[in-house]
Amino acid sequence: MKKVLPIFILIVFLLVGGLFGIGFLHSQKLEDTPKAENSSHKKEEEPKEETPLEPADPSVDDPVEKEDPTQEKPEEKPNSNTNSNSHSNSNSSSNSNNTPKDTRTVSQKVEDAMNSLTLDEKIAQMLIISYNGSTMSSGMKSTLIKYKPGGFILFPNNITTYQNTLKLIQDMQNTAKIPMFISIDQEGGGVQRLKSLTSPQASYIPAMPLLGKTKNTTLAHDVGIVIAEELRTLGINMDFAPVIDVMDNAKTSFMKNRSFGTDPTLVANMGISLAKGLQEKGVIPVYKHFPGHGGTSTDSHYDLPVLKKTKEELYETDLIPFQKAIASNADVIMVGHLSIPKVDSKYPSSLSKIVITDLLKNELGYKGVIVTDALNMGALTDNYTERQIYELAINAGVDILLMPKSPANAIKYIKEDVQSGKISESRIDESVRKILTLKYTRIEENTLSKSFLGSKAHQTVINKIPKS
Repeated sequence: MKKVLPIFILIVFLLVGGLFGIGFLHSQKLEDTPKAENSSHKKEEEPKEETPLEPADPSVDDPVEKEDPTQEKPEEKPNSNTNSNSHSNSNSSSNSNNTPKDTRTVSQKVEDAMNSLTLDEKIAQMLIISYNGSTMSSGMKSTLIKYKPGGFILFPNNITTYQNTLKLIQDMQNTAKIPMFISIDQEGGGVQRLKSLTSPQASYIPAMPLLGKTKNTTLAHDVGIVIAEELRTLGINMDFAPVIDVMDNAKTSFMKNRSFGTDPTLVANMGISLAKGLQEKGVIPVYKHFPGHGGTSTDSHYDLPVLKKTKEELYETDLIPFQKAIASNADVIMVGHLSIPKVDSKYPSSLSKIVITDLLKNELGYKGVIVTDALNMGALTDNYTERQIYELAINAGVDILLMPKSPANAIKYIKEDVQSGKISESRIDESVRKILTLKYTRIEENTLSKSFLGSKAHQTVINKIPKS
């Protein structure tokens, strides 16, 4: 028994020690397991940290890699029929990471704005103004902040170097709570304001009669893309083009250097194709000059042209391109300054309720935005006072007044007319609601890389247009 006891104690000791060792090893394994999982988790997360450094669209300003600007993947091109929600998302995606995403629909944005705007501010949304300087002066900044105009039109005296022009446009947009229309006349030929741009220069766009000679709608579409991409490098979002006036006579027409030609169907097809190219790249096209300047020889900048046609004759030629543009969902149409006494014996087309409301809206079924030609042109200023021009144009059915003589006077006179009952506030609201809908649907906040300006790819497109 004395010999068995030590052996028994030894066996117990070994068993206890073994159990302790097994427990120790198991605890070590449990401690090691989370470390291995954490290490593995880190490896899985590393690629996710790198992803945001890759640009979603190589055409956005300051791309990581320089690419041929026209070589975009098909899925990256906005569809010309893009709905309002997709454009709203485009706007919110360009905001700072610190800015909450705006999830409102376009209609909600419009109604929120309508409920917050004063009468003065609603009227201001109907104005596209101009300014002589190439930098933001204190006076211009005060005007923008005080009156809050809906848009601005650029001319050669606003355009210098790329960087200066971009800064001017950004400075203007930074004063606005509601995005401004930044507009320009970039038609081609003798009417292209980007000719003034330097460092780098923009592509030269040949005159539209030369493009019309090709009868190539695909080429017209590509020219629209070229124009739009170069405008978007500066943040320009509206182009007063295409010209869809039909020339009666290519030698005497006021539009002889600006129209696609004398065949209304050709003019329609080429103009709509160019407009779709503009729109696909984020620039709002403005079809002009309703109901058609092509049969006149007088320059409306200096005098009132007279078109001696009946309404039936307009339907046979001049109205065809506008009918087709309306059928293709035109966003904006500009009304020209011309007298058509057999249609309205009293007022020019831009101030005529017969032409704008009865013909364009009711007969042709147009529901989009209507803008006047420049209100500082002799065709109007030689015959009407400033107050008369605003009152007549708005009551005729116009939504946007282009280049009023004085933004302050325009707001003052129009407000007084609303208060006196000469213009109904519902007429103002109708226009402002259309303007806001267009802005929240179409305006894209991001700009494109300046490498698009005068690029080889753009020149390749332009070289397909004959020289004469």
